[in-house]
Amino acid sequence: MDQGVVGSFVLLVIVTLLSVIQNAFFASKVEHESKNHMGKSLQRAGPSAFERVSIANQNCRDAYPTFLAVLWCAGLLCSQAPAAFAGLMYLFVRQKYFVGYLGERTQSTPGYIFGKRVILFLFLMSVAGVLNYYLVLFFGSDFEMYIKTVTGTISPLLLIP
Repeated sequence: MDQGVVGSFVLLVIVTLLSVIQNAFFASKVEHESKNHMGKSLQRAGPSAFERVSIANQNCRDAYPTFLAVLWCAGLLCSQAPAAFAGLMYLFVRQKYFVGYLGERTQSTPGYIFGKRVILFLFLMSVAGVLNYYLVLFFGSDFEMYIKTVTGTISPLLLIP
Protein backbone atom coordinates (compact mmCIF):
# COMPACT_ATOMS: atom_id res chain seq x y z
CA MET A 1 0.00 0.00 0.00
CA ASP A 2 1.25 3.49 -0.83
CA GLN A 3 2.69 5.25 2.25
CA GLY A 4 1.19 8.58 1.19
CA VAL A 5 -2.28 7.11 1.00
CA VAL A 6 -1.92 5.32 4.34
CA GLY A 7 -0.48 8.46 5.91
CA SER A 8 -3.62 10.37 4.99
CA PHE A 9 -5.79 8.26 7.30
CA VAL A 10 -3.54 6.33 9.70
CA LEU A 11 -4.46 8.54 12.69
CA LEU A 12 -8.13 7.81 12.09
CA VAL A 13 -7.35 4.08 12.03
CA ILE A 14 -5.50 4.36 15.36
CA VAL A 15 -8.41 6.19 17.01
CA THR A 16 -10.85 3.62 15.59
CA LEU A 17 -8.79 0.72 16.95
CA LEU A 18 -8.55 2.40 20.36
CA SER A 19 -12.33 2.76 20.35
CA VAL A 20 -12.65 -0.96 19.62
CA ILE A 21 -10.42 -1.73 22.61
CA GLN A 22 -12.55 0.58 24.75
CA ASN A 23 -15.72 -1.21 23.62
CA ALA A 24 -14.11 -4.54 24.57
CA PHE A 25 -13.30 -3.08 28.00
CA PHE A 26 -16.90 -1.96 28.47
CA ALA A 27 -18.17 -5.39 27.42
CA SER A 28 -15.83 -7.10 29.87
CA LYS A 29 -17.20 -4.88 32.65
CA VAL A 30 -20.74 -5.94 31.75
CA GLU A 31 -19.69 -9.60 31.72
CA HIS A 32 -17.94 -9.25 35.09
CA GLU A 33 -20.94 -7.56 36.70
CA SER A 34 -23.26 -10.13 35.15
CA LYS A 35 -21.36 -12.95 36.83
CA ASN A 36 -21.41 -11.10 40.16
CA HIS A 37 -25.09 -10.24 39.76
CA MET A 38 -26.13 -13.86 39.23
CA GLY A 39 -24.62 -14.93 42.54
CA LYS A 40 -26.16 -12.17 44.67
CA SER A 41 -29.66 -11.53 45.81
CA LEU A 42 -31.14 -8.12 45.25
CA GLN A 43 -31.07 -6.60 48.72
CA ARG A 44 -30.13 -3.07 47.80
CA ALA A 45 -32.66 -0.41 46.85
CA GLY A 46 -32.21 1.18 43.45
CA PRO A 47 -30.51 -0.17 40.35
CA SER A 48 -27.90 -2.85 40.84
CA ALA A 49 -24.31 -2.49 39.70
CA PHE A 50 -25.10 -4.82 36.79
CA GLU A 51 -27.99 -2.66 35.64
CA ARG A 52 -25.88 0.51 35.86
CA VAL A 53 -22.95 -0.96 33.92
CA SER A 54 -25.30 -2.50 31.36
CA ILE A 55 -27.13 0.79 30.78
CA ALA A 56 -23.84 2.73 30.55
CA ASN A 57 -22.54 0.21 28.00
CA GLN A 58 -25.76 0.42 25.97
CA ASN A 59 -25.67 4.23 25.98
CA CYS A 60 -22.07 4.20 24.73
CA ARG A 61 -22.93 1.65 22.03
CA ASP A 62 -25.88 3.76 20.86
CA ALA A 63 -23.63 6.76 20.13
CA TYR A 64 -20.78 4.71 18.63
CA PRO A 65 -21.94 4.61 14.97
CA THR A 66 -22.46 8.38 14.97
CA PHE A 67 -18.99 8.89 16.42
CA LEU A 68 -17.34 6.70 13.80
CA ALA A 69 -19.23 8.34 10.94
CA VAL A 70 -18.34 11.91 11.87
CA LEU A 71 -14.77 10.95 12.83
CA TRP A 72 -14.05 9.47 9.41
CA CYS A 73 -15.98 12.13 7.46
CA ALA A 74 -14.16 14.93 9.29
CA GLY A 75 -10.79 13.25 8.89
CA LEU A 76 -11.15 12.42 5.22
CA LEU A 77 -12.98 15.52 4.03
CA CYS A 78 -11.39 18.16 6.23
CA SER A 79 -8.26 17.45 8.28
CA GLN A 80 -6.97 14.22 9.79
CA ALA A 81 -5.00 15.50 12.80
CA PRO A 82 -7.72 17.67 14.42
CA ALA A 83 -10.30 14.95 13.74
CA ALA A 84 -8.07 12.32 15.38
CA PHE A 85 -7.44 14.64 18.34
CA ALA A 86 -11.18 15.20 18.74
CA GLY A 87 -11.68 11.43 18.46
CA LEU A 88 -9.23 10.84 21.31
CA MET A 89 -11.04 13.47 23.37
CA TYR A 90 -14.32 11.69 22.67
CA LEU A 91 -12.87 8.37 23.84
CA PHE A 92 -11.63 10.05 27.00
CA VAL A 93 -15.01 11.61 27.81
CA ARG A 94 -16.81 8.37 26.94
CA GLN A 95 -14.61 6.63 29.53
CA LYS A 96 -15.45 9.40 32.01
CA TYR A 97 -19.14 8.97 31.24
CA PHE A 98 -18.96 5.19 31.67
CA VAL A 99 -17.09 5.34 34.97
CA GLY A 100 -19.31 8.19 36.18
CA TYR A 101 -22.43 6.19 35.39
CA LEU A 102 -21.20 3.38 37.61
CA GLY A 103 -21.26 5.81 40.52
CA GLU A 104 -24.14 8.23 40.65
CA ARG A 105 -25.75 9.28 37.41
CA THR A 106 -24.94 12.93 38.11
CA GLN A 107 -21.24 12.04 37.81
CA SER A 108 -21.78 10.98 34.20
CA THR A 109 -23.37 14.26 33.09
CA PRO A 110 -20.10 16.17 32.38
CA GLY A 111 -18.85 13.34 30.18
CA TYR A 112 -22.13 13.22 28.30
CA ILE A 113 -22.22 16.97 27.65
CA PHE A 114 -18.55 17.12 26.66
CA GLY A 115 -19.07 14.16 24.30
CA LYS A 116 -21.91 15.98 22.56
CA ARG A 117 -19.61 18.97 22.04
CA VAL A 118 -16.92 16.77 20.46
CA ILE A 119 -19.47 15.13 18.15
CA LEU A 120 -20.70 18.60 17.12
CA PHE A 121 -17.13 19.71 16.35
CA LEU A 122 -16.55 16.63 14.18
CA PHE A 123 -19.87 17.18 12.43
CA LEU A 124 -19.00 20.81 11.67
CA MET A 125 -15.62 19.71 10.33
CA SER A 126 -17.42 17.26 8.03
CA VAL A 127 -19.80 19.93 6.80
CA ALA A 128 -16.87 22.29 6.14
CA GLY A 129 -15.16 19.57 4.11
CA VAL A 130 -18.28 18.93 2.03
CA LEU A 131 -18.81 22.66 1.44
CA ASN A 132 -15.19 23.04 0.36
CA TYR A 133 -15.59 20.16 -2.08
CA TYR A 134 -18.56 21.85 -3.74
CA LEU A 135 -16.87 25.26 -3.75
CA VAL A 136 -13.97 23.73 -5.66
CA LEU A 137 -16.31 21.82 -7.97
CA PHE A 138 -18.56 24.73 -8.90
CA PHE A 139 -16.45 27.85 -8.39
CA GLY A 140 -12.84 26.68 -8.40
CA SER A 141 -12.25 28.24 -4.97
CA ASP A 142 -10.32 26.00 -2.59
CA PHE A 143 -10.53 26.92 1.08
CA GLU A 144 -8.87 23.73 2.31
CA MET A 145 -5.85 25.46 3.85
CA TYR A 146 -8.08 27.96 5.67
CA ILE A 147 -10.31 25.18 6.96
CA LYS A 148 -7.32 23.13 8.14
CA THR A 149 -5.87 26.17 9.89
CA VAL A 150 -9.16 26.97 11.64
CA THR A 151 -9.87 23.38 12.71
CA GLY A 152 -6.27 22.93 13.87
CA THR A 153 -6.56 26.09 15.93
CA ILE A 154 -10.00 25.31 17.35
CA SER A 155 -9.43 21.64 18.23
CA PRO A 156 -7.34 22.38 21.39
CA LEU A 157 -10.30 24.44 22.62
CA LEU A 158 -12.10 21.13 23.09
CA LEU A 159 -9.98 20.71 26.23
CA ILE A 160 -11.80 23.60 27.91
CA PRO A 161 -14.59 22.19 30.09
